[in-house]
Amino acid sequence: MRAHGSPQAGVDDAGASDVQSPLSPRTRLFSAPELRLFRYTAILSCLVVLAGLTVIVVWSFSWILSVFYNLLLSLSIAGILALVLHPVVEFLEQRMHLPHLLAVVFVLLVFFLFLGAMIFLLVPILVEQAIQFMTMLPGMLERWQSYFSYSFPEISAMISNSLEGNGEEGSGSVLPGLGDTGRTIMSYLGLLASMSFVPLLLFFTLHSGHLLRGQVSELLSVFNKPTQKKSLYFMDVFVEYVTTFFQGQLIIAVCMGTLYAMSFTLIGLNFGLLVGLVLGLLNIVPFLGSLIGLMVVLPMAYFQPEGSFQLLLLAGVVFAAVQLVESWLLTPKIMGNRSGLHPALVVISLFFWGTVLGGIIGMVLAVPLTAFMVAIWGEIKASLKRALSNREVGT
Repeated sequence: MRAHGSPQAGVDDAGASDVQSPLSPRTRLFSAPELRLFRYTAILSCLVVLAGLTVIVVWSFSWILSVFYNLLLSLSIAGILALVLHPVVEFLEQRMHLPHLLAVVFVLLVFFLFLGAMIFLLVPILVEQAIQFMTMLPGMLERWQSYFSYSFPEISAMISNSLEGNGEEGSGSVLPGLGDTGRTIMSYLGLLASMSFVPLLLFFTLHSGHLLRGQVSELLSVFNKPTQKKSLYFMDVFVEYVTTFFQGQLIIAVCMGTLYAMSFTLIGLNFGLLVGLVLGLLNIVPFLGSLIGLMVVLPMAYFQPEGSFQLLLLAGVVFAAVQLVESWLLTPKIMGNRSGLHPALVVISLFFWGTVLGGIIGMVLAVPLTAFMVAIWGEIKASLKRALSNREVGT
């Protein structure tokens, strides 16, 4: 037995000290700054790949949407109408004790009879005003042009020169114009054909829509229980956002269209009924009817044959009054704050989804889609907070 202070023990300690441990700096292949650089490079590469995949997915989705636009538009309209009318079907089933099929048929008959009555009563007046508007439009545009040329001659001359240049370049090609006209006619015919399937799609959606959740639950049965519950929860959240948004927004649009039509007719604006109802319909998309109305109605009030600055002021007062009624009375009472979105975020979402989903479908679905994304982000953030708190408790 050797003593701890013996020379042999010192030699053994010195030999052991010469053996490098696996964690010593001399045996590391990369230094700490190099490892940190590799880590940041890997994270950046993953972000670049994720951004590329996102761009590819968005481009593919936009391409599919452009190819099947008419079909998706009819499906979207039928789905929105089904979500709006489904509570009425449930009311008839629960309170009136009607069979499901009979309740669906009754709701569809009442809906289309009401729509037909509105068309029968309003379409002749709207067509008459539309014909008068198209007749007066050249003179109105000429007055706008003369006023703009007198007030801003430099800008008017620049626009005129650019338009003349474009006209000279396109004057020699007549057949392409005819081809464009043919494609436009065919696209409108395709849109009309797809709209004719909306009643049939609406019937099947109302009749079989209550089975959708069970079918989705059956498809998700291959996943574990937490994943199934989370997926069904997100589906319920999305359906709730879409239903509440369009139910409230349709009521608000009808009220605003009625107020616009009555007010414009009372102040003496030409085509007040037509313009008011169209602006009310456009207000299904938030802020769209108001923005287009300000750009169209105010010049019309000033440049119509009996127009004046006083009529322009009255039209502005009508816009302000209807917007106040919508902001302070209609939206708080009907919609509340169910979306939870800031108005600036609503405007940004309109431009974003309108670009991604190709026009009117994206703008109509912008608010519920954005609210759904915000809800998903809230759930992800809450899950991350719970995971971090559990990790801190465990350590």
